[in-house]
Amino acid sequence: MTQQVTGWRKSSRSAQVTDCVEVGRTADGAAVRDTKNRSAGYITVSRSQWTAFLNTIKTNRLND
Repeated sequence: MTQQVTGWRKSSRSAQVTDCVEVGRTADGAAVRDTKNRSAGYITVSRSQWTAFLNTIKTNRLND
């Protein structure tokens, strides 16, 4: 089932013009897609999964 995605945006921290990902909102979480290949679709995650991912990024736990 395809979810309605709104508000696609690219990170303001992205130094690359074309090699980026975009994030959009879904009713219960987020969607992520590749800016170079938007027609390939997107992945969706729940609100709790997206929050956990952002918290991991913000606390540098991926660098451990």
